[in-house]
This record gives sequence, structure tokens and C-alpha cells, in this order.
Amino acid sequence: VGNSSVLTCPPKSNITMVTWKISPKVGGPCTLGYRADQNKTDRTTCSDSMNWKFRPDWNPALEIRQVGIAHEGNYTCEVVAKEGNFHKTYHLAVLVPPRLALYCDGHGSPVCEAAAGKPAAQVSWVLESNSTPKEEGHDNGTVTVLSKFTAYSTNMTNTTCIVSHPAGNQSKSIAC
Repeated sequence: VGNSSVLTCPPKSNITMVTWKISPKVGGPCTLGYRADQNKTDRTTCSDSMNWKFRPDWNPALEIRQVGIAHEGNYTCEVVAKEGNFHKTYHLAVLVPPRLALYCDGHGSPVCEAAAGKPAAQVSWVLESNSTPKEEGHDNGTVTVLSKFTAYSTNMTNTTCIVSHPAGNQSKSIAC
């Protein structure tokens, strides 16, 4: 999320026409098209964040700027060339790194929160704990995971929470 993504088409010489057919999960479908005989591009209902990365007659790659969850979906490039028609389909999945918070609850127990990640983060503790993480889904497809540390022994001073996620791992320590 927040980065740019570039999707490429099958590389062909003597391109006659290129069409990007975009079907996001949110919002309606849109297309970007290029016709070589008229050296003309057109678009239907695509947001401004989606456009040709380069000149389509040179390289018909699609660039999505500031990728958001709404961009998730299928992206198909159709290339018409002298050798035939070629298709390449991408399924764009957007990762959202969770926000990590570690705090002490009212009973002096450490609580680790991996907020609004996509997909849900895995939360664990450096020392063994019999904690069962709780997940809360949000309307935008993100998930908050909450884990309370329950110690087997009471003589510990520092606890470390580890959050594992495809967008990157994080850890924090606290003494309650």
C-alpha cells in the first residue's frame, strides 16, 4: 500500500493494439487502450492513479501510483501483433503493514496490538505464553490482532512481542 506498481505486457514487436482491462474489487471496470495505426490512446473510467508507465508504442506497461486496497483485482493486458494475440493477467493483492503497539493493561499484563494489517499479522512472544490472539476485521479488509501476554512465572521484568507479516516483521519490548 502506498507504493507504485508496474505491470508489464508480453513483449512483442509490431504491435497493432494494446488494451489493459482492469477489474478492481472496488468500483467498476475500466480500460486503457492504444491503437498503433492512429497512434492514439484512450481510457474509460480509469482513475488518474492508473496510466501508461511509458509511451505505449514503446513499452505498454501499466503503472499504478499510490497503490491502495481499492486497487486490488484483476489486470489483463491484451496485445495484438502480427504474430497473433497475447494475454497476460495479474491478480493484484495489496499488503498493508500493521501498526504495532505494546502497552500494559490495568492488571499489569503486556498487551500487543498489530492494528489494521492486511492480511492479519501473526503475534507471538519471545517467552512462552498461553495467550490466544483475538482478531477484529474492519470494513476495508484490514484486521487488528490483539494478544495479551500471560506469564507462566511472575518473576519476569521485560517482555518482547513479535509481529510477523508479509510486509515486514516488527518487535517491541516492555516492562509492566
